[in-house]
Amino acid sequence: MSRTDAEGTASTARTARVRRTRVLMADGRELFYFDDTEPFVSGEPRAGEDTRDLPPASGGSRMRRDPLTGEQVPMASNRMDRTFLPSRAMCPLCPTVPGGPGTEIPAAGYDVVVFENRFPSLSTRDEEPDSLVDGDPTWPERAAAGRTEVVCFTAEHDASFASLTPSRARTVVEAWADRTTELQALPHVRDVFCFENRGKEIGVTLAHPHGQVYAYPYVPPRTAQHTAQAAAHHARTGRDLLGDVLDAEVRSGRRVVARGEHWTAFVPAAARWPVEVHLVPHRHVLDLAELDDAERDELAHLYPDLLARLDRFFVGPDGEAIPLPYIAGWFAAPVGPERDGERAALPRLHLQVFSVLRAPGKLKFLAGSESGQGAWVSDTTPERIADRIRELPSAFPGAVVTTPVDEQPSEQPVPPSPEPVPSSDPSVPVAGEGTP
Repeated sequence: MSRTDAEGTASTARTARVRRTRVLMADGRELFYFDDTEPFVSGEPRAGEDTRDLPPASGGSRMRRDPLTGEQVPMASNRMDRTFLPSRAMCPLCPTVPGGPGTEIPAAGYDVVVFENRFPSLSTRDEEPDSLVDGDPTWPERAAAGRTEVVCFTAEHDASFASLTPSRARTVVEAWADRTTELQALPHVRDVFCFENRGKEIGVTLAHPHGQVYAYPYVPPRTAQHTAQAAAHHARTGRDLLGDVLDAEVRSGRRVVARGEHWTAFVPAAARWPVEVHLVPHRHVLDLAELDDAERDELAHLYPDLLARLDRFFVGPDGEAIPLPYIAGWFAAPVGPERDGERAALPRLHLQVFSVLRAPGKLKFLAGSESGQGAWVSDTTPERIADRIRELPSAFPGAVVTTPVDEQPSEQPVPPSPEPVPSSDPSVPVAGEGTP
């Protein structure tokens, strides 16, 4: 039996009018409806109960510390059996059709939904005590006591984030902020990461437009790097690192692709991926929950427009645009003792969007150097990426658009700078075989 607890989120006092309704699913997992349409935004509950016969939700994820790097490695063997590329008729993220099989969303429709992942990488449900692998202190093991959630951007199966209206994108922003606040308050959580994987080339197992939220019980390597670099920069200069980077990119203007009153999008000067854009707020905020009304409103217009431009970055032999496979992730400051210090010494919230597609039908594989050493070699230049994006039309008033030069970028990369920037970032493996 589903249990419902309707409540107005903090957004009911904001520009965006959103109502949150909490429901318990058949196995005890939490689900949240974020409604922006009538009559639900005024309080009418979503009809539908989760009547599936499911065993109680369980966790079981453990994590071990790698003694060579000091990194935590979660091990979630329960994910081996997760749903893989089902047909549209069997999509678990679509609304439940009356008389049809039950899905993860029991209502017949929805605006935006967030729910606990049925196959979590991180879970608070593992109550096993800390232990040692083989009884040896070389390999400590403990529960991966975090949380993973799924964010359904829309009920429309064939839509995309780029196709969302600004009002619906604003609701997604409200959902991100809501989940950031609640997950940061969980015991042991050290970092909250909202992200979207899009496209089978990235490894997506469900085609329905959705993202995820990971609440890590440790500081992940990338956030740790951002935090260390921000702290070192502040110790040297007394300033916010990403604020200085943003100022430098704006002064140059060479790689800026969109600029509004509150946000700027640019291709970073040391971009690693064949397509990469960073979206940075003009104000130093630590996470999505700290964004104010004006920042959220502009983000809801700028971000879908940016994704729509990226969906036209590559053109196939038939002249049709190729939807871009991408990863989009919101990097925030860690949660915990770091926030007790100087705010300017902490990393600023920002979004990174990047793609493994380097040309139509060709992927950027992370082979020996990237996967083995974390030492990046780019196949293009950031300036060339920015030039292509600036050729693409935009509906956002602050977009930087130039006269098109070519219909699509050449497959031949521009020679790299003679002084490449070394990378210490961990690589993101891409399935498959091939050479860089």
